[in-house]
Amino acid sequence: MDRRYHINLFWSPRDACWVADVPDLKSCAAFGDTPEEAVAEARTAIEGWIETAIAHNMVIPEPRYRPAIYAAA
Repeated sequence: MDRRYHINLFWSPRDACWVADVPDLKSCAAFGDTPEEAVAEARTAIEGWIETAIAHNMVIPEPRYRPAIYAAA
């Protein structure tokens, strides 16, 4: 299963770290001291999210999210 989910990456001043959020997967996000670390942790979180969904017979959504900048094209 090769699913490529979009990852939003942003700096959180409140948390003083980088946040990597996966909009297609409810409550799937990760944090890191660098952008690269946050994205790597998000990829691990995606794998865990999917494994948990499979174990609980949950529906795994197809990747659909696209930032607004790409939706206009």
